[in-house]
Amino acid sequence: MQTVFKEMLVLELASVLAGPSVGQFFAELGARVLKIENTATHGDVTRTWKLRTEPADTDTPAYFCAANWGKTSLALNLTQPADLQELYSLIKQADMVIASYKPGDAEKLQVDYATLKSINPALIYGHITGYGPDDSRAGYDAVVQAESGFMHLNGEPNGPPVKMPVALMDILTAHQLKEGLLVALLQRQQTGQGQLVQVSLLQAAVSALANQATNYLVAGHEPQRMGSEHPNIVPYGSVFTCHCGKQMVLAIGDDRQFRRLCAILQVEELADDSRFSNNTARVLHRHEINSLLANLIAREEREGLLRRLHAQHVPAGAVHTIPEVFALTQAQEMLLQREGAKPGLRQIAFALAGHEKQKLTPPPTYPGKV
Repeated sequence: MQTVFKEMLVLELASVLAGPSVGQFFAELGARVLKIENTATHGDVTRTWKLRTEPADTDTPAYFCAANWGKTSLALNLTQPADLQELYSLIKQADMVIASYKPGDAEKLQVDYATLKSINPALIYGHITGYGPDDSRAGYDAVVQAESGFMHLNGEPNGPPVKMPVALMDILTAHQLKEGLLVALLQRQQTGQGQLVQVSLLQAAVSALANQATNYLVAGHEPQRMGSEHPNIVPYGSVFTCHCGKQMVLAIGDDRQFRRLCAILQVEELADDSRFSNNTARVLHRHEINSLLANLIAREEREGLLRRLHAQHVPAGAVHTIPEVFALTQAQEMLLQREGAKPGLRQIAFALAGHEKQKLTPPPTYPGKV
């Protein structure tokens, strides 16, 4: 079966998470992805980001394995003329470069788009920065979470701002870059010319503020921390504890669903109460309805209640631990596994008709010179 990008060569001049996850994305679509690692730093910095439970001598720790399946590694020092020429030889064959240099650094190393385009005019060059080409600061996910408003919005109402437990700004940036690179590939098919695709962590983050942004821009409402509550919908994201001690969430999106919820909990009268009969009223009386629901759900066993809710198409789900997540069939289908190798996770969650999932090689050890 043909792979989507079987003949494509992608050179990865990127480290940490955002750029490498884009590289793995193309590896999963069949491209040959060559990770260029800096000998001066002994490779991608995430080779040193180890949990205390991991062997001290491993150079493929869990963090590195999050975004480096399906690649081969080439160790180069681009400040050395011979190594730079070796890269230039690869550029002549390459379809795409993924880079994550601070503004100005690629030019100093002579691996910027203008330089590489002169070697290969059809080259597509994806460049991730923290704040765009005119701001020299390096981009760090935690800092961008703070600067983009995500930390301000995340956490309990009376608590401090809280960083999200994954590098979500990196992941959002990776998705933006994937989209831009795919558009550039389509353009090249039509014109034969390469393209520079630039994405910043900050703008990727701001674009993902979604309804929280328009709550401010359109409605003049300044969003604040609400825990897992939703500013526009009630009850949506609310966490409830059942009699068994297990937790669940509701995501009631319309009044019909709320009426069915009330019927299942045997409090049909709440659906007719003027304080709760429609979403606008429930938003105004958020604390009252959440308190009533908390008392009702506290009498229920979680699994039985969820079965009844699902049978009536009422959006609800269990609050899972990570081990519980990976017990799910859908999560098992996302695993990357090879005999004798540490497991990994696919970047691609979509399915293409007629496209077989790639059997990727495990993350390369350093230096992995080919």
